[in-house]
Amino acid sequence: MAQRVRDKVPKDLQARLETLRLDLLALFRALDRLVLAPPEVDEHALHALFELDADLAEALVVLDFPLRGIDVASLLAETLASLGRIPMAREDLLRGLAPDVQASLAKMQTRVRATLDPDDAYHSINGRGRGGGSRSG
Repeated sequence: MAQRVRDKVPKDLQARLETLRLDLLALFRALDRLVLAPPEVDEHALHALFELDADLAEALVVLDFPLRGIDVASLLAETLASLGRIPMAREDLLRGLAPDVQASLAKMQTRVRATLDPDDAYHSINGRGRGGGSRSG
């Protein structure tokens, strides 16, 4: 069997990516449920989080690729950099919200997160997650 990218990255990387995608999905859904949008929400900070979420989704997909032609060291460095930028990007988004809105958002995010299925980490990834193909791991 040909080696896959996942064979050359830390064993916990997939779980870390899935967990952060679920946390971001909960945040995005909580923002939506509280009807928070620009100008209440910093559009640039929100866009930055969307971009980081896309980076995580891409990394999850690439884990199943064969090693041929993939620079795993660069992929890993870029993925770890994205993982490292998420806390500050999240803080940038929250910083612009009023304290009462932050409190409501935190409560809603906790409620939403509790309803998410592990397969929801694969939302917006074609052929994966709910109704899609099976996960590796």
